[in-house]
Amino acid sequence: MIEKQASSGGVISRKSLLCLFSSILSLFILSWFFVLRSTGQPNFIDHSLLANPLNSLVESGNSLPREQNSVEPSFGNRSILVNDNGGGGETLREKVDVKSMEYNMVNNENSKEPLKVFMYDLPPEFHFELLDWKAEGDSVWPDLRRKIPTYPGGLNLQHSIEYWLTLDLLASEIPSIPRAGSAIRVRNSSEADVIFVPFFSSLSYNRYSKVNPHEKKSKNKLLQEKLVKFVTSQREWKKSGGRDHIILAHHPNSMLNARMKLWPAMFILADFGRYPPRIANVDKDIIAPYKHVIKSYANDFSNFDNRPILLYFQGAIYRKDGGFVRQELFYLLKDEKDVHFKFGSVQKNGINRASEGMHHSKFCLNIAGDTPSSNRLFDAIASHCVPVIVSDDIELPYEDVLDYSEFCVFVRTSDAVKEKFLINLIRGIGKDEWTRMWRKLKEVEHFFDFQYPSKEGDAVQMIWQSVARKVPAIRMKIHKSMRYSRYIVNSNGELGKIQTPSNFW
Repeated sequence: MIEKQASSGGVISRKSLLCLFSSILSLFILSWFFVLRSTGQPNFIDHSLLANPLNSLVESGNSLPREQNSVEPSFGNRSILVNDNGGGGETLREKVDVKSMEYNMVNNENSKEPLKVFMYDLPPEFHFELLDWKAEGDSVWPDLRRKIPTYPGGLNLQHSIEYWLTLDLLASEIPSIPRAGSAIRVRNSSEADVIFVPFFSSLSYNRYSKVNPHEKKSKNKLLQEKLVKFVTSQREWKKSGGRDHIILAHHPNSMLNARMKLWPAMFILADFGRYPPRIANVDKDIIAPYKHVIKSYANDFSNFDNRPILLYFQGAIYRKDGGFVRQELFYLLKDEKDVHFKFGSVQKNGINRASEGMHHSKFCLNIAGDTPSSNRLFDAIASHCVPVIVSDDIELPYEDVLDYSEFCVFVRTSDAVKEKFLINLIRGIGKDEWTRMWRKLKEVEHFFDFQYPSKEGDAVQMIWQSVARKVPAIRMKIHKSMRYSRYIVNSNGELGKIQTPSNFW
């Protein structure tokens, strides 16, 4: 009996101990739960010190990175889930509409600080002297309050980007000139975001690329050699390795010699058609629009029914390189009803005839020629003639913030040369869809207008904003390049003098 009671007491004792242990363990786990809940996260990292990359993008106006040649928009139609770690644990706060976020980021450009640009005071032979402007005394620049040197007309205008950007920087120092303010000139290079090299390279090529009988080198080539010598000798170039310099080479044949020596800089180009990927690429360089040469369609009250020409193309038909598609399409389309596909040039009133033709057309063909891009696209936009782009390698201005598929039709070259494919595609676009794209063209056309003084949202301001979006990446490259550069190691592998910022350069 006594043994039974002892055995029973042992069982009870073990059960009591087990219950007591379970209770203590439960209280221990519960206490840790409340500790973690009160702190929000384990205390290994203070997340309040880390910038939220999503908020940083919205505040800075920068867009998320996109892959080169990607056909998807930067955000698409996705939503991003945002966690609220503000003290109540990880709870789902809201869904952010990324399309709205993209819109806000673009529009936040206006609230940002202007891009600070240091411009070299290059001698006039590199810029306005090429326009037959004569400097007075020691003056390097024209006085814009008195007279503005004019740029030559015709096809010269399409590559006049350097002229408009230089004028805008000069005007930023004159308070009496009303202009938009995406960029301002600063006189101290240490305050600058970028360094601007004011060489009118396209005009130099157009006017001075031929070698005269008494010359060994063309004036264009001599100017490039002098430019390279000047720029690479500057303290600013040596400090950054040229990464923060802006070089203008909008004409595809401009800077053919100098670009191989100035390639670390940011180029402003029409396309990458004649550049090796190491020399120019979408990561470091800017694609700028051509200046359209036909007349803008002011007071456009046209509609689908009173534009009688379905598809319009006028220009050079037989081209080299990627331009073979022009002659292929010529033979496929020349006999189609309501299609205008003819040879044309600027001669014999060609620009006025092209203006009239585009203003009376629903769709305008933009086909690859010697290079992937041409001025024809921007003429079409100014005419509110829906562009049909057949150019697989084309890169477009400001495409990180502008969705061209809303007002352009893109066709792969391999599809365009199939019999009846292109014409059937165009005929299949109905009145409502065409009208939507036509209205969008009227909304975006000011992004491609060059003017002086520049205005908010015009081509000059859009280019400066494109440059500003590159600045963080430029700074990162410069900073990374300086990681080990302040230290000197002698031949014995011993650390020598540590250079200070004051004597480093």
